[in-house]
Amino acid sequence: MRNIVARPSVIARGGQLTVTVDGEACQRPGSTVSSRVFRTTRLRRVGGDTFAAVVTVDRDARPGWYDITARCGDRRLTRPDAFTVIGGVSGGLGGSSSSGATPTDMAIGGGLVAAAVVGGGVFWMRRRSEKRT
Repeated sequence: MRNIVARPSVIARGGQLTVTVDGEACQRPGSTVSSRVFRTTRLRRVGGDTFAAVVTVDRDARPGWYDITARCGDRRLTRPDAFTVIGGVSGGLGGSSSSGATPTDMAIGGGLVAAAVVGGGVFWMRRRSEKRT
């Protein structure tokens, strides 16, 4: 057994993840993949000695990096930091997260508004001075 791959590698809470595992050991009945943020799921053959499972990340998963463990027969393989969970997809709010804007988001937004006000003021002052000549 070799090579565990998660696609997409960055996913929102509640999203679906496809996990593939290469290795003929996974032909054995009961071969599974598991993680702290999704249910243990059976692998199915997708071609050659490649096996896959589609899993759903828990809606209450905390943002961060997560390992995936494949168990095929008496063999076990863990891929550290196989995928990253980000916020969002809480549902009912148009796909947004219910946690709201962070202080960093507010600072960036405030900076953009300030830049727009200054830029608009400079533009207005230049147009005003052109009319006087």
